[in-house]
Amino acid sequence: MPPESRADHATTDRWLSIVGIGEDGIAGLGENARQAIGAATTVFGGRRHLELAQPLIHGEASPWPTPFDPQMRDVLALRGTPVCVLASGDPFLFGVGVTLSRHLEPQEYAAYPAPSAFSLAASRLGWALQDIETVSLHGRPVDLIRPLLHPGRRLLALTSDGRGPADVARLLFETGFGASVLTVLEALGGGSERIRTTNASAFTLEDISELNVVALEVRADGPARILPLATGLDDHLFEHDGQMTKQEIRAVTLSALAPRRGELLWDIGAGSGSIGIEWMLRHPSMRAIGIEADPVRAARAQRNAQAFGVPGFSIIEGTAPAALSSLERPDAIFIGGGGSEPGVLETAMDCLKPEGRLVANAVTLEMEAVLLAVQARFGGHLIRLQVSRAEPVGSMQGWRSAMPVTQWTWQKNGDDT
Repeated sequence: MPPESRADHATTDRWLSIVGIGEDGIAGLGENARQAIGAATTVFGGRRHLELAQPLIHGEASPWPTPFDPQMRDVLALRGTPVCVLASGDPFLFGVGVTLSRHLEPQEYAAYPAPSAFSLAASRLGWALQDIETVSLHGRPVDLIRPLLHPGRRLLALTSDGRGPADVARLLFETGFGASVLTVLEALGGGSERIRTTNASAFTLEDISELNVVALEVRADGPARILPLATGLDDHLFEHDGQMTKQEIRAVTLSALAPRRGELLWDIGAGSGSIGIEWMLRHPSMRAIGIEADPVRAARAQRNAQAFGVPGFSIIEGTAPAALSSLERPDAIFIGGGGSEPGVLETAMDCLKPEGRLVANAVTLEMEAVLLAVQARFGGHLIRLQVSRAEPVGSMQGWRSAMPVTQWTWQKNGDDT
């Protein structure tokens, strides 16, 4: 089929139009977007979107169901008929376009985005969008901003409702960033647009529109909880009972795990959750599952995950290897506890994806013996790590050595079982 014919065929197959609409309603739409709305036999969207586009709608106006259906069954049931979906701003920036694209081929739809809330906010403030951090807190925990709070940085956060800005201000104040300048931009692009600025510690704004973006100029006002970009974060940042992978060993362990964007880690014997948490801090696309037998430690690991701004860290309360059977296969595995129990190491190696990495740390002689045996059979790299810290000895100082750690690093080949 000639290229021209393929293009025409793809166009006729596009039964769905995804139209981004702003607070200025149909006045801000291009001609193609207007035609897509008018030609649709069914138009889906939030009630506000349907009201904004009402003058153009000739088919059935269908509000989203409550609760929202991420499987998009109502839309997909009309496959092959002219359908339009309305969304806020850019549908492919934390929007319904992303949800729909999981169920559709690109040639099935045409998209007509409008400026996103982030684009509008940056233009109002004169901020270079490429130089700032952006995060959506819409239907998501406010804790997600924690890793982004570095003094001198700028941040745009999309919130869920009128309470969102106060929640952000409260978190800033509680973590030592009360001096931060907080600007609330409401109903951007519409007739009710409003912009107000205050300090996080003096936040008293009321009657905030449900549609708002919070702009932050991050400033610390004393000892603040700053999460550095380095691996091997200070132990005192974690809530723990002393049984955790310490800072220096953790840095080496993360290096051996070699995180890559979008990967999944199993943290077996999660303890405080420090390895899984630092894995997820490497990039927003990272995922981790912690397996921890002790319910007290499992709850502590979950609290740490929230405090570090990675609430998506999933903690499974259970014992390996039994707890591993129903989990998604990982790209990397860390074994920090329980590795000497029968079947744990073998099951982990079997579950690991091809080319995946496994790192196991041993403090006890029993676990070290397991690692020596498995390295002799499967190869990989063994190193011994030991850290000494200067501590008081009477009126002077001396070196006090921590327990040595034996670390085995192994990468699974496609032929390994």
